[in-house]
Amino acid sequence: MEKESSKQFHFSLMKKIIVAIDGYSGCGKSTTAKAVAKILQYTYLDSGAMYRAVTLYFLRNNTDLSNTEEVNKALQAIKITFQFNEAKGVQEIFMNEENVESEIRGMEVSTYVSQVSKLSNVRFAMVNIQRRMGSKKGIVMDGRDIGTVVFPEAELKVFMTADTTIRAERRQKELLEKGEKISLDIVKQNLESRDKIDSGRSVSPLKKAIDAVEIDTSYLEFKEQVSRIIELAKERMN
Repeated sequence: MEKESSKQFHFSLMKKIIVAIDGYSGCGKSTTAKAVAKILQYTYLDSGAMYRAVTLYFLRNNTDLSNTEEVNKALQAIKITFQFNEAKGVQEIFMNEENVESEIRGMEVSTYVSQVSKLSNVRFAMVNIQRRMGSKKGIVMDGRDIGTVVFPEAELKVFMTADTTIRAERRQKELLEKGEKISLDIVKQNLESRDKIDSGRSVSPLKKAIDAVEIDTSYLEFKEQVSRIIELAKERMN
C-alpha cells in the first residue's frame, strides 16, 4: 500500500495536463481512460456518456431531431453532471439529478446516439460543458472529437482503433452482462453504422488528430494499453 500511495503522490506533484483519448466505439476507450485517470489521480470525463444522456432524454420525450427549436428547448432542460460513486470507485453520469449510468448503455440509446451526436446544436452545447469541466486541466476525457475539437491544445492525444469484429464481440459481451441478448451480427452492424455516421458527419467528425498517437487495441491486453498511455503521459508531464 505504501508503494502505491507514493506512486500516486509522485504524479500529484507533476505538471497537470489534458489527456484526450479518441477512437471508434468498442476499442476500450472508456475503460482505459478510467484506469489512466485513476493512476494519474485525474478526473475522468466520459464525453460519450454525455451524448448518450442527451439521447436518452430525447427518446423519453419524443424529441423531433429535425425540429431545431424543439431540440434547443430540450437541451435547455437537460442538466448533466458527474458524481463519484465511492462504493464502486467510479464516476457516474447524472441527468437532471437522476443516475442514468446504466440506462444509457442499452442498445436503444446505442442505436440513436450517433444521429443525436451529429446535430450541431447538440455538439455545441456539449463541447461548452466539456471545456468548462477541463479548464483547470488534470483530466482524462475520451470521445470522438476531444483531440481535434474540444481540446486541440491537449498535451497528450491518443487515437484508439481495433478490428471491427473484435469490437463487436466486446460490445456484445458488455450487453450480455447487462442482460441484453443481441446477436453478434446486429451489434456489428450497429458499430459499422455508427462508424460511418461519426466519420462522415459535417460537424466534428471522428478523425485522428495530426499529433495523436495511434494505438491498435485488437490484440493488446488491457494492462498493456493502459501502461502505454501512462508512459506517454509521463513524458509530457515532466
